[in-house]
Amino acid sequence: MTKKDFLIGEAIKYGWNIMKANLWFFVGVLIVAGLITGIPRGIANSLQEDASGLAALFNIIYWIAQTIISIGIIKIALKFLADEKPEFAELFRFQGNFWRYVGSSILYGLIVIGGIILFIVPGIYWAIKFQFFGYCVVDQKLGPVEALRQSSKITYQVKWKLLGFGFVIAGINILGFLCLFVGLFATVPTTMIAYAYLYRKLLSQTETVQNTDTPQKTAVTNA
Repeated sequence: MTKKDFLIGEAIKYGWNIMKANLWFFVGVLIVAGLITGIPRGIANSLQEDASGLAALFNIIYWIAQTIISIGIIKIALKFLADEKPEFAELFRFQGNFWRYVGSSILYGLIVIGGIILFIVPGIYWAIKFQFFGYCVVDQKLGPVEALRQSSKITYQVKWKLLGFGFVIAGINILGFLCLFVGLFATVPTTMIAYAYLYRKLLSQTETVQNTDTPQKTAVTNA
């Protein structure tokens, strides 16, 4: 069986190069995304004690905005991975993905929370195993169950290394935050593209493994 693998430094370098070539595009995306999600969230927090019903409404608006932006970020990252220059409007092109993404997010959250209740470790394991569900929804148009199943295949054999990648991403963004917060305008796009790079690379390797193993299984069956 062909073993899947990736280089963390290679993914980060790829993300860094894309970020440098498109810095101001990413600055605009991050500012707009921050405003769209931050404003309703801030209003909800300010109304929490005095008007809980209105606060709940703004929390729903925040949740909808967060879902739309998450889909848009994935679409933008995939465009760069395809050597295309995404339009700024890509951030809001969620049509056809919204409810699949919502269903997948809910299912993913329930699985991870259930794992955390079961002594934390299973929650971490399942969080890594199913982490690419959003890309499977947006890129492959899969439903919630299919997206989680596909993410499981993509992360097979590389979960420990993906855990290490997660620590590296967290460390890079912490450094960006410590650089007077401005550094996040460089580190967030870098790690965002690096993450998409890993998805594409591991998806390609998964498909290669499946295509390699299928003839072998067929030969055994025929024998």
